[in-house]
Amino acid sequence: MVAALAATGFRPTALQAGTPPDLIAREGVLQLAPANYPETQGIGYNGAVPGPMIRLPQGARMTRRFQNELPQPSTIHWHGIRLDNAMDGVPGLTQDVVEPGATFLYDFVVPDAGTYWYHPHNRSYEQMARGLSGALVVEEAGGGPEVDNDEVLLIDDWRLAEDAQIAGGFGDMHDWAHAGRIGNWITVNGLGDWRKPVQQHSRHRWRLVNTANARIFSLEAQGLGGWIIALDGMPLDAPQPLDRLTLAPAQRADIIVDVTASVGEEAFLVSFERDGGYAIATFDVTAIARSERLDAPSPLPPNPVPQLGPLETARKAALLMEGGAMGRMGGAMMGGQMMGMREMAGAGKVWAFNGMADMPDEPLVAADRGETVRIDITNDTAWPHAMHLHGHHFRQIGSNGTAGPLRDTLLMDRGETAQIAFVADNPGDWLLHCHMLEHSAGGMMTWLRVA
Repeated sequence: MVAALAATGFRPTALQAGTPPDLIAREGVLQLAPANYPETQGIGYNGAVPGPMIRLPQGARMTRRFQNELPQPSTIHWHGIRLDNAMDGVPGLTQDVVEPGATFLYDFVVPDAGTYWYHPHNRSYEQMARGLSGALVVEEAGGGPEVDNDEVLLIDDWRLAEDAQIAGGFGDMHDWAHAGRIGNWITVNGLGDWRKPVQQHSRHRWRLVNTANARIFSLEAQGLGGWIIALDGMPLDAPQPLDRLTLAPAQRADIIVDVTASVGEEAFLVSFERDGGYAIATFDVTAIARSERLDAPSPLPPNPVPQLGPLETARKAALLMEGGAMGRMGGAMMGGQMMGMREMAGAGKVWAFNGMADMPDEPLVAADRGETVRIDITNDTAWPHAMHLHGHHFRQIGSNGTAGPLRDTLLMDRGETAQIAFVADNPGDWLLHCHMLEHSAGGMMTWLRVA
């Protein structure tokens, strides 16, 4: 089944000479379901789902004028970019919402090479589920690895009704208190049967991005051999063999794959669900690129992220995740008073951090610039959560004190504990929240201040 954009409904606005390019959020129609189904009403950036691909060299200046043609306020968050705080796109923390009919100029420098993306940060659980997201790629200053093809694969899921329309129920407390809004239709780059021709022994760089509201993807390459070279935009110290790959919402993985399937065969990117594996991307092997596979790739050059200071003297904080269905939380502070779970649910909140539902008045951490910060996180809920820190990348600290790879989003299973550490080198107020979007809207958010 093919989910292709229809020609109507999405038309970019013309720009005057010398003005920044537009990113316009607007309503339109998609042929998301197969051709024998009706068109789907959705929203997208500039006539595309996903939105326009933005590619820049490392260190370049990114300038886009955001124009909101939606009937509700919106913003753009540039996920994973260590940018100026005023450009981070979080309503009430870094900027005001962009009202319907209004514009906002996003203007910042991209310091790190890697795979990033952009999406709304107001009513994200609805606006992203209707189609608003796009990829931002920052290319390595010295050139990337030797590949025949460099491509972004944005993996999403949609909840469609029988008439092929995006199902409502965005405020459904069952979704919010459980795993979040899980769709019933998976697409890659907006297509339900994404496929392309490839050649045996050709080498590809795929930039995988999980843009779903809440679905955790478990992925495997078949007829392909390869390596993971970066996670959440940050290069690994050494390429790791590609096996089963887990991508939580908002996480990314850069992988290099060689086509090992023979001419006339197919290779696949497979998503494993409860009832088995399903091909979400298919590669038809039509010819031979070279007689044998290329040598293993070298590591990517590191990004200029500061090294952790001594963990023993780091500023420490603790974050307890509570609430949700089958949880043990009886209530939490909200609006300056203690509320029981029934009262909280009536106000649309079912989760809490440190006994506080929704944004607290005081930051979880107030750090000096350049200070190393350690946060101990405990998931005392019955559900997994994808914890995303804005404006920084962190390392997970193992039980033996070793530091894992740089990430901006950490998947934590139910009952799991973790410790993360980062250098608070980016001044401003920064959001820390669960990127299961219904969980975030349902109370799982806090913030940090860097002086």
